[in-house]
Amino acid sequence: MAQIEMGKKNKRGLKIDGWLNIDKETAIGSTDVVRIVKRIFNAQKVGHAGTLDPMASGILPIALGEATKTIPYIQNSKKIYEFTVKFGEATNTDDANGDIIDRCEVNIQEDDIKAVLTKFIGKIKQVPPQFSAIRIEGKRAYDIARAGDIADIKAREVEVFSLEYKKDSFNGQQADFTLCCGKGTYVRAIARDMAKKLGTVGHVTYLRRTAVGVFTEKNAIKLANLEKILQDATPDELILPVVTALDDIPALPLTIDEAQRLRNGQAICFFSKTDIVRLEKLGLIINANKAVSVKAMFNDELLAIAEIQKATLKPIRVFNR
Repeated sequence: MAQIEMGKKNKRGLKIDGWLNIDKETAIGSTDVVRIVKRIFNAQKVGHAGTLDPMASGILPIALGEATKTIPYIQNSKKIYEFTVKFGEATNTDDANGDIIDRCEVNIQEDDIKAVLTKFIGKIKQVPPQFSAIRIEGKRAYDIARAGDIADIKAREVEVFSLEYKKDSFNGQQADFTLCCGKGTYVRAIARDMAKKLGTVGHVTYLRRTAVGVFTEKNAIKLANLEKILQDATPDELILPVVTALDDIPALPLTIDEAQRLRNGQAICFFSKTDIVRLEKLGLIINANKAVSVKAMFNDELLAIAEIQKATLKPIRVFNR
C-alpha cells in the first residue's frame, strides 16, 4: 500500500510515499502538474517520470516522497504514443505550437508512408528538436531557441520498438501513427525526420502518451478531476505503492536479520548452499561479471533496491519508512 502519514506535518507538508497515475491535459506543462499535485496533497516531495510537452496529453506518472527514488526505473520504461503528422509544413518547434518556417509540396502515397517506417525502428540516431529540454553548455536548448539562436544539438541514439501507421488515416496532408519507444525518444523528431525521408517537411499536430511502463490509461486519473475525486475517496485509495515502479525487477524476500542489515546500509553475503538454492528458486542466478537488480522485500514491504554480484547483495537505494 501507499504510505501516507497524515499526522506527520512540518512546514514542508505531509510525508506521502507512492505514485499517482495522472492523465495530463493539453496546455499545461509537466512541472505545472507537479505543482498542482503538491498543493492538493500538501505533500513534502513530488516529482514526475518523463516530461510531456504542453501540447501533449496523456500518462504522466507522478512520484511522491520515497517514490521519487524510483523515478529512473520508470523513465527507462517503454512508452507508447499516438500522434498525427501534418506533411507540407515545418515549424520551429516541430509541433503545432510553433511558427511555420518552411512549406513544401506533398506528393506521397500511403505505400510511401508504410515503406519509410522501417527506417525508424530499432536503435536509431536522432537529433532532438531545437525547442527541447536538452542541456547545451549548461543552458536548455529551448532557452537558446527562444533567444533567436540555434543550439548545437548532437545526434543521440534512441530505441524504437515499433512504429505503426494507422490504416487509411492518410488524407493527402496528414496521417496517424502509434509509436512504442525507449527513453529519450522525441516524437517530434520522428515526425520531422519521417517527413524528410518522404521528400517533404512536417510537424506533429496531435500527441498523446497512452502508457509509461506499468502506468496506462486503464487506471489513470484526469488531473482536472483529482480534487473532485478526493471528495469521495481518501488519498490512500488513489496513491499506488512505491514498488509499482519496480514491476520488472525480481523480488527477493529477506529474513529479519537480513532486513536489519540492509536497512543499515550493510551488504549481505550469500555463500552457503542453502542461500544459493534459495536464490535459484527465485530465478536469481549469481553472476560474477554482471550485477542483477532486485527489490529487497520484508513482510511484503519494499526495503531497498539492491544488486547481487559475486554472491553479495549490496543496497543501492534504501527506502525510509
